[in-house]
Amino acid sequence: MTQAKDDISSGFSGAKLALFLGRDLLVIQRDDKPDIPYPGYWDLPGGGREGTESPEACALRETQEEVGLVLQPDVLVWSRAYQRPRGQVWFFAAHMPAALAGQVRLGNEGQRWGLMAPEAYCEHPLAVPHFAERLREYLMVRPG
Repeated sequence: MTQAKDDISSGFSGAKLALFLGRDLLVIQRDDKPDIPYPGYWDLPGGGREGTESPEACALRETQEEVGLVLQPDVLVWSRAYQRPRGQVWFFAAHMPAALAGQVRLGNEGQRWGLMAPEAYCEHPLAVPHFAERLREYLMVRPG
C-alpha cells in the first residue's frame, strides 16, 4: 500500500463490497427496522470500521460476518473512496466463481440474501441509492 493510500484510508468510517458470484451480484435484504437507514432495501456486504482495521480488512470481515464467505485481499479488483455524511467510505469490487453461492450463509443481520444481475440492482427501486451509483461507476470501468 502506498503512503498516499495509507493517509487516505486512515480516517475512513466503513467499507462495502460489490461481490460478483459468476455474473450476478450478491445482495442482502436489510432488516426491516425503522431505526436503521434503508430498512428492507437490498444492500451489499460491508459496514462500519472496527478499531484500526484497513478498508480492505473491514470489507472482508463484514463479508464474512454477513454472508459467511472468507475472502482474501487479493480478490479485490477495484476500489474507490467516497465522502458520505458519516465520513469516508470505501467501495470495493471482487469477482468469484458462481459455485461459491453454495457456501453463502446469512449471518445475524439481514432478512435474506440473493443473487441479482448488477444492472437489475442499479435499477431496482429498493437498491440502496448510493451503492447503486457506486456500482454503476464500477460497471463503466470494469475490464471485460
